[in-house]
Amino acid sequence: MDGRDTLAGEVKVAIVRCLRMPIKPEEIKDDMPLFDEGLGLDSIDALEIVLELQRSFGVEITDEQVGKRVLRSVSTIVEFIESSRELAG
Repeated sequence: MDGRDTLAGEVKVAIVRCLRMPIKPEEIKDDMPLFDEGLGLDSIDALEIVLELQRSFGVEITDEQVGKRVLRSVSTIVEFIESSRELAG
């Protein structure tokens, strides 16, 4: 199992792809901070991830407060996608 068949794995693949990161998706830990001391992403990266999540998973992050809460780690993104799907479905 290379991680692509789980939602967390799909999110990691999407992040690496949209940011053209020179790492493998499986190098990103589920609870690793995406910003600051973790992956060291910045606000431009955050915007790219928001657009990618909308494109790939059909979820919308509508404001900065939600974004700060959701974009902390792969785990928080997965929780957001799952809760959005529950609300929609």
